Amino acid sequence: MNHLNSELVRRVSARFAESFPGEAPRVAVAPGRVNLIGEHTDYNDGFVLPMAIARHVVVAFRPRSDGVLRAHSLAYGETKQAAISSLAVPGGHDWFAYVAGVVWAFAAEGLPVCGLDVVVDGDVPIGAGLSSSAALEMATARALSAATDTPWDPVRMAKLGQAAENRYVGMNCGIMDQFASAACEAGSALLLDCRSLETRAVPVPAAVAVVVMDTGVRRSLAASAYNERRASCERVVAEIARTRPEVKALRDVSPSDLEAAKPRLDETDSKRASHVVAEITRPKALAAALAEGDLVQAGRLMKDSHVSLRDLYEVSCEELDLISSLARRQPSCYGARMTGAGFGGCGIALVDAADVEAFCEEVLFGYKATFDQPAALYACRPMAGAHLLE
Repeated sequence: MNHLNSELVRRVSARFAESFPGEAPRVAVAPGRVNLIGEHTDYNDGFVLPMAIARHVVVAFRPRSDGVLRAHSLAYGETKQAAISSLAVPGGHDWFAYVAGVVWAFAAEGLPVCGLDVVVDGDVPIGAGLSSSAALEMATARALSAATDTPWDPVRMAKLGQAAENRYVGMNCGIMDQFASAACEAGSALLLDCRSLETRAVPVPAAVAVVVMDTGVRRSLAASAYNERRASCERVVAEIARTRPEVKALRDVSPSDLEAAKPRLDETDSKRASHVVAEITRPKALAAALAEGDLVQAGRLMKDSHVSLRDLYEVSCEELDLISSLARRQPSCYGARMTGAGFGGCGIALVDAADVEAFCEEVLFGYKATFDQPAALYACRPMAGAHLLE
């Protein structure tokens, strides 16, 4: 559960040799991520606590001298190319747009770019809420920075990846996913202040494993629901800022502020904001619990987060509720919750590392007894962010 998939690297390198004969490529990798706590807080200037997982996107690459970006995806079985000089927004929504978007973002920032031959593949499940897109962006950024001798700065690269997704692809995501994929350290989660971008490594005790619980349900409603909830948060901020102009985001709103404003708020908007205001405090609290080895408190925070996401933010679903509930019933489980945007995707559980196999078997058996979905559970330890293989 702690290693890069060597077969994946071999497969990508072999396909590169077949598709683009010549000098052997270099290889960049970037991990997916799971968020331990702090859901829907990133775009509210709050805190998050993600960790990188041992599921990666692998990019084999070699510079070209003609200014052409040519990329092959094993997952989609196709090759696409474009002149770098022709890249412009909006750039589309397919896999190639995430690769091209990073090259576009480098150029827009005034960083050097060059033509590339690229082959990409990964074992981060697509659409599961584990940030396969951010992993692709950060692996591409790691490759392009190496090809152009641009110093690797994880903070700057995360911002460029976010710009690629926001402006080139057109997905209005926060900074967390790219930041986690670029900057995480092995053995630690990353406490990230989404306003200041200050970070702190939070060691995850060796006695526990983080089990990713993929429900097999893909998030068909997530995009429109995400935008609706983001709009709710912005309306609450705008209403409170009418009398308190220093309020710029829900990060600036206390529980008492929100309570005082409730008579002026739409009931649904009030519920959404109530989740965010409480959730913003949980990443720091979970980081403290992990530092103190207080796994019971860690589990309590995870359960509180799930209930809030289910009842106030209303982004859970029957499958996420069931798999989280089944997890919490296991004696080896300290806590469990849904993670990610919601409406499918994954849950996570903190589990005694000595009992992971039995935990996974029990939860999967109970889940499949109710839902006929291609679910999967796998244990993770925190991985390092994007890097080159030498």
